[in-house]
Amino acid sequence: MPQVDSLQIGKISSQNGFRTATYKNPVQGPLHLGMEGFAGDRQADRRYHGGPDKAALVYSHDHYAPWHAELFPTPLPPGAFGENILVSGMTEQDVCVGDIYQLGLAQVQISQPRQPCGKQARRWGIADLVQQINKRGWTGWYLRVLREGLVQAGDSFQLLARPHPEWPVPLAHQVMHFRKTDAAAASALAACPALARDWVDELSLRVAKLRRA
Repeated sequence: MPQVDSLQIGKISSQNGFRTATYKNPVQGPLHLGMEGFAGDRQADRRYHGGPDKAALVYSHDHYAPWHAELFPTPLPPGAFGENILVSGMTEQDVCVGDIYQLGLAQVQISQPRQPCGKQARRWGIADLVQQINKRGWTGWYLRVLREGLVQAGDSFQLLARPHPEWPVPLAHQVMHFRKTDAAAASALAACPALARDWVDELSLRVAKLRRA
């Protein structure tokens, strides 16, 4: 069963000339996961980060070794991609938008694939890092919290329900980033009731523009 390897939270700080909270550091022991995220975690730009649909970011530890082998000169520390939850035994291929999990004492739902931020590229000094993340589909995914509770390293992701098997995270990622002229796919994804509101709005606007063209 997929398992939490570590939890990370971050404070807002100035790093390499930009204001960010993407530098997440591991915490020990149980941590409260609330509707807006983990206790003590912060976001520098609330227009694009945080909120109920982005309460916690999950990233797969399974990607760390190939990233190191292919791109990064040194082994990556936990939180390397700004994630709150580093999980092993689980990747984007294994999850769907709308999946509901028991996670420690909390209950969570996948709300959207993560759209990588340019601050990751600035953090690591890799100009095309966002493009490489998107190309591989190693984006991670966001959680909304259905029931608050304590979470800690070692907790498992126990699947409780998969209401939308038609929307695996890689397919949702493809529709958003690579199938930009496919109005039917965008409309279908926007109609998924578990999808984050920001994605619904962006996809709906895209559909409207395509139908006017």
